[in-house]
Amino acid sequence: MEGYVPASTPLPPRLILENDNCPTNAQDIDEMKNVPYREALGLLMWLQVATRPDLSFAVNILSRFAHNPEKPHWNVLKHTLAYIKATTHYGVTFKVGGNLDPIGYVDSNFAGYRESRQSTEGNIFIVTGEPVSWESKCQETVALSTVEAEYMAFTRATSQAIWLSKFFDEVGLQINRPVLIYGDNAGSIANTVNNKNHCRTKHIDVKYHFVKEHTKLGQVKFKYTPSTKNIADLFTKTLTTRHNMKTHNPTQPDPQCTTLGEY
Repeated sequence: MEGYVPASTPLPPRLILENDNCPTNAQDIDEMKNVPYREALGLLMWLQVATRPDLSFAVNILSRFAHNPEKPHWNVLKHTLAYIKATTHYGVTFKVGGNLDPIGYVDSNFAGYRESRQSTEGNIFIVTGEPVSWESKCQETVALSTVEAEYMAFTRATSQAIWLSKFFDEVGLQINRPVLIYGDNAGSIANTVNNKNHCRTKHIDVKYHFVKEHTKLGQVKFKYTPSTKNIADLFTKTLTTRHNMKTHNPTQPDPQCTTLGEY
């Protein structure tokens, strides 16, 4: 990557990658055998798990083609490496003090995976103003609406919030409950406290109503935030440089800015 120009985003804007791009003839397959796609992808995975949540969506996308990558996939991976070249000073820092209460953000795109029409969900949890857990994941089943896709994403966010709560209990630290989780879909949030399953939601798998149960128990609480202030947006789609990855911190009476990137 020595001769590559640093990139300003983890993925090219308006990116579309599909399995149709995979090599089909013997010549292309042999050529791609000499390309260290999986090795480079493994390094990206290590980075995004350890200290780089901004790489999560890129790793999610690139991992879908690890079994049989083609030149377009390799070129996009090199774009991600060029982004790392521009952001080697990014990471996660932790400061003494601050509010220990976890704050979550959750988001989902609707039918973003063009081949299977599955949605991609993501969540991130903040403690003392810094990220402590994050993920970007393709949903297991196809959602029939934006509300359903977001509601399914709430389930994983709820599971993580409960795990964090138990972790704090185990180490003897007191946190306030319910754990507050911000989302940008009002219909899904309303469904967390609505015990009546109308025609638009009654088909949703029973396991996703786990969210309602724990909302009722006071373990989690979902609250609306605009998409422009939802940090989890970073985990569900490619962003352009005009998305400067800044969001107001709703935990402060006087809104401050938390920047994803230079933590």
